[in-house]
Amino acid sequence: MSRERLGSRLGFILLSAGCAIGCGNVWKFPWMTGQYGGGGFVLIYLICLILLGLPCMAMEFAIGRASQKSPVGMYQELEKNGQKWHIHGYVALFANFSLMAFYTVVTGWMIYYFYKFASGASENISFVSMISNWKINTLFMLIVVVIGFTVLCFKLQSGLEKVTKVMMVALLILLLALAIRGFTLDKAAEGLKFYLVPSMEKMKETGFFNVLVGAMNQAFFTLSIGIGAMAIFGSYIGKERTLMGESATIIALDTFVAIVSGLIIFPACFTYNGGNVNAGPALLFDTMAKVFNSMNGGRIWGTIFFLFMVFAAFSTVLSVFENILACTRELIDEARIKRAVKSGQSSEDVKPISRSATAVICGIVVAIMSITTALGFNLWSGFVPFAEGSSFLDFWDFIVSTNMLPLGALIMALFCCHKFGWGWDNFVAEANAGKGLKVKNWMKPIFCYVIPIIIIALYIYGMITFPWK
Repeated sequence: MSRERLGSRLGFILLSAGCAIGCGNVWKFPWMTGQYGGGGFVLIYLICLILLGLPCMAMEFAIGRASQKSPVGMYQELEKNGQKWHIHGYVALFANFSLMAFYTVVTGWMIYYFYKFASGASENISFVSMISNWKINTLFMLIVVVIGFTVLCFKLQSGLEKVTKVMMVALLILLLALAIRGFTLDKAAEGLKFYLVPSMEKMKETGFFNVLVGAMNQAFFTLSIGIGAMAIFGSYIGKERTLMGESATIIALDTFVAIVSGLIIFPACFTYNGGNVNAGPALLFDTMAKVFNSMNGGRIWGTIFFLFMVFAAFSTVLSVFENILACTRELIDEARIKRAVKSGQSSEDVKPISRSATAVICGIVVAIMSITTALGFNLWSGFVPFAEGSSFLDFWDFIVSTNMLPLGALIMALFCCHKFGWGWDNFVAEANAGKGLKVKNWMKPIFCYVIPIIIIALYIYGMITFPWK
């Protein structure tokens, strides 16, 4: 089966950036910044992006482009005979499903808030009342799943790439408009000081190593690194550009959206909400709804804000859905070919399963898994996996953000950089093909040893200090 291709470099950049830009930037990053002390967390987060995110993204792109396979098949294509690296491919596929098990619900919340502001019915809107209503949670989650997989029924260039280009451009325009509005608010200076000026006192209150672990996990979460979400787009591009250069461009765009999201939210919080930035996951919803309901022209600005949030969230939803669909298509086609060969048929006689048929299968599985999160705040609220107040959302987030993203990045780093895997020379040859920023030999100790040691150390510390009960 011939590999589908993206139509342009811009399509690749926007699609990969769209996978990175999402709830991690506009929902999780602001509330984590609030809880972890503001500017200090932002500074360490930026360091994690450069030291860990940039190399790991280049490695994931390299595996995808060299193998021309989805995450399930990429290790099988590159590993040596008898090796078991491909097991991580199946784990990565499960991680993508697990990510969507709560991401689709959060995206549904954003659509719901957009609908409320657009219809002028936002005065009595409440985050708690919304998540307590299983019908709202389930309905808007299903809307996300249906829209997402419907887009993917079309070919790569005419479906996903085309829609993402339009959505990302609209997202950036809305983002800049909201940021300009944020700078005009009365207490914008106080909000910006909390957000952009590091404070050692606030970092000590939270715990320096807790901030480090939070920043690392957030860096991997926002870039979708470690679960093959970037590898699939690497498999769709040619070798005209180096992968370090492309990774740097994507991370710069992703970071721009995250930082500007804070420039919107924190001035608003200090102006209209008394500087309360510790609302956690509800920060984006209850706090910002209160802000817009208190603001002149708040209905318009609230509608624009949550439309921006919907675009940001959907950019990731569509990208991860594509990863899930591509993996599933390869698995189904491989199984059908093996069955045909056993029965004496030629593999060439097996017609590849269509995008639309695979989309239906994947959509059903994602919807079933997402039901757990949609009902986890209401009908199934008795499921408390960790500390009091935790739910299915925390369970899926723990699987993905705390475990599969950092451990997946670790596995890819070991695979790319050591002789017992794909190997440093093979990785560098692939990553440096084309024009752009190159991987240099002096970087080898960082890729081979520094990155794995940092990931292992922070992962272990995170496990020890995790609020289990």
